[in-house]
Amino acid sequence: MKNCGVPPVVIRNDEWTWEDLCHYLYEEKAFDNIVISPGPGSPTCANNIGICLRLLHECEDIPILGVCLGHQALGYVHGAKVVHANEPVHGRLSEIEHNGCSLFNGIPSGRNSGFKVVRYHSLVIDPESLPKELIPISWTCSTDTQSFLEISNASSISDAHGIVSSDSMSEVQKSLRVWPLNSHQNMQNGKVLMAVMHSVRPHYGVQFHPESIGTCYGREIFKNFREITEDHWLNYGPLVTCKENVDYSGNQIRLRKPVSQLNHGTFPSRSIGHNGVGKKGVGLFDLVNLSYPSNGVKFLKLAWKKYDHLASEVGGARNIFYQLFGHHKAENTFWLDSSSIEKGRARFSFMGGKGGSLWKQMVFQLSDESGHPFEGGGYLSIEDAQGSATKTFLNDGFFDYLNKELSSFQYKREDYDELPFDFHGGYVGYFGYELKIECGAPYNQHKSRTPDACFFFADNLLVIDHSSDDVYLLSIHEECNTSTSWLDDAELKLMELRTSVPEKLIEESSLNVSFTPCKVEFVAEKSMEEYMSDVEKCKQYIKDGESYELCLTTQIRKKIEETDALRLYLRLRERNPAPYAAWLNFSKEDICICCSSPERFLQLNRDGVLEAKPIKGTTKRGVTTEEDELLKMQLQYSEKNQAENLMIVDLLRNDLGRVCEPGSVHVPLLMDIESYATVHTMVSTVRGKKQPNVSAIDCIKAAFPGGSMTGAPKLRSMEILDSLENCPRGIYSGCIGYISYNQTFDLNIVIRTVVLHQGEASIGAGGAIIALSDPSDEYEEMVLKTHAPSRVVMEFS
Repeated sequence: MKNCGVPPVVIRNDEWTWEDLCHYLYEEKAFDNIVISPGPGSPTCANNIGICLRLLHECEDIPILGVCLGHQALGYVHGAKVVHANEPVHGRLSEIEHNGCSLFNGIPSGRNSGFKVVRYHSLVIDPESLPKELIPISWTCSTDTQSFLEISNASSISDAHGIVSSDSMSEVQKSLRVWPLNSHQNMQNGKVLMAVMHSVRPHYGVQFHPESIGTCYGREIFKNFREITEDHWLNYGPLVTCKENVDYSGNQIRLRKPVSQLNHGTFPSRSIGHNGVGKKGVGLFDLVNLSYPSNGVKFLKLAWKKYDHLASEVGGARNIFYQLFGHHKAENTFWLDSSSIEKGRARFSFMGGKGGSLWKQMVFQLSDESGHPFEGGGYLSIEDAQGSATKTFLNDGFFDYLNKELSSFQYKREDYDELPFDFHGGYVGYFGYELKIECGAPYNQHKSRTPDACFFFADNLLVIDHSSDDVYLLSIHEECNTSTSWLDDAELKLMELRTSVPEKLIEESSLNVSFTPCKVEFVAEKSMEEYMSDVEKCKQYIKDGESYELCLTTQIRKKIEETDALRLYLRLRERNPAPYAAWLNFSKEDICICCSSPERFLQLNRDGVLEAKPIKGTTKRGVTTEEDELLKMQLQYSEKNQAENLMIVDLLRNDLGRVCEPGSVHVPLLMDIESYATVHTMVSTVRGKKQPNVSAIDCIKAAFPGGSMTGAPKLRSMEILDSLENCPRGIYSGCIGYISYNQTFDLNIVIRTVVLHQGEASIGAGGAIIALSDPSDEYEEMVLKTHAPSRVVMEFS
């Protein structure tokens, strides 16, 4: 729902009663118009469409724009049939014709006009069933769809205005003039209905997605709908004004009516947020409440030292970590390892171990006693630097706990202003995939075998700048404690390394001895036949409109004897270097994580800029240069991989849009190809400016789990995947990284990773299933992603 000139208020279709809606639409006059957005499923299913059908039935005097599912709902309400399309069309583009009506004012029409749109649908309105109340206003130019790059090579995506003019004829007259009695013949010729309008009411529907990154003139369509809204209220009454019970100030849109007066049925009472997700989601009702009560404010000070061009003099990152933190099997240590820095993919590595007085380890396990749906909460165990341990039940979950912890820190920006990186001490660890339950997912089908989150609070760390070869030592302490003993001790160790590098490097070279591969193979959670069968099930869900894309995963497991986990990780980073690699050793939990991830989940820098870099589309490297280039080009121009990537980019734009300033989310790189030791990948970059009234944890919750590991739409896709996958994902598909005490963070997506836990090595892998997927190809891609980590495990176990 939107008041023209301010950000929209997003309300779930089962969140309000009809009485609530009528109150704010007609008594408070809080909204100018309504957009019924895309969603999974069919308008014929009450659970999918909710109260939106009644809106279309009864709100005849309020401008409504239905998008995709909303478009189909407009047809269904007035008696049209919603049927399966000839084929599902998700993340694919079509050229569009229209009749020049107000919704398409100023937008060109027809083949080669530059008006191309992204389609996400497997259902359509049957044009033969259109009632007389609904006028067709747009349709595809042909039966063909195209991939993004085929389209963009012919005509770049832009918001430029077209050349079509409109006259003063009524909408109905123009519609009938352009698409008269032979309109159904157009459909029989293969063209697909793309938009309709009501002949009397200010109601419109578009089957395509005007908000997609790949749709041309999407911004103009929404501007036109705003003008339609303004014209409507000029004729039927004054535009909505901000009434005393509605607060539109800034981006903190709230209803001032006491929440206790609203009847939300089974939903918790609350204010409205931009996204209006459920209790465990991230709506603005969560985001604006940054004044958490705290058990005590901590005034943190940062001390640091810089050593110019030192890293290579002491043997590089590998030698520094091995010599400073590798003793005692590198227990309780971390290494956020930029082991691949080519083309500016990464620049800094952070490492450390059990440190000073502020160090602690936090282990969180979701409760397994609440059944379905999951009500929330779990057990948090904390061990501090002195070895004291506590265990607490967190009713509101782990993300809420971290939010409160971070809000309790006070600091001075000048402490770190001169540092070129954004991690200055704080939390280092992982969020497991099943923490999706705290981010809007209705339930977890499976319980993780590993803790759902493990973090160190790192008060001492060493940083390597791979660009300049500089080394930094950092130590944070409470203001009342001025000790810098760790800095002095670490400096002494570095200087000792400088004078004995040849000897140390010889010792390190012993890591490169030959190994005899183990004869005991990994065991897959699902056979090839079972995985391929699941691919077919995914495609059926997609055909039925339940999802556009499903990231189907599985795991392979292998029992292992006592192994040198650090050496295993060093071999993995050598074989498969990656910009977001990581080593984590939570020795008390018997967990070692050896990660060679090429994918950034989400970063927030000190300037408040959020960045996600989703990967969708993977192929192997070639044996020869010619074969390698051919495989790279095949990936670049694959319609399937482009569709996968485009859908996840649109999903990430939506996720970031929930916490970013309106209009700031953009895509500087779309479908770029990055090459690694064993694979080529298709990567996009999505950025936005964080709203000032949201916290770092709010940003993480808004996007977690990473859309590249779920599919789209995210919540429904996760439900489907839970029903198909027969084991928990655990650490795999979650994220690893840091959250600095000053609320910057950088987190990866946990892929290409070996998890060592309780005598077992596990590796997760999967791929995005779309309508174009071939089951055997999907299985081969999944297996390809396990090659690098599994080969290393076979050498060491």
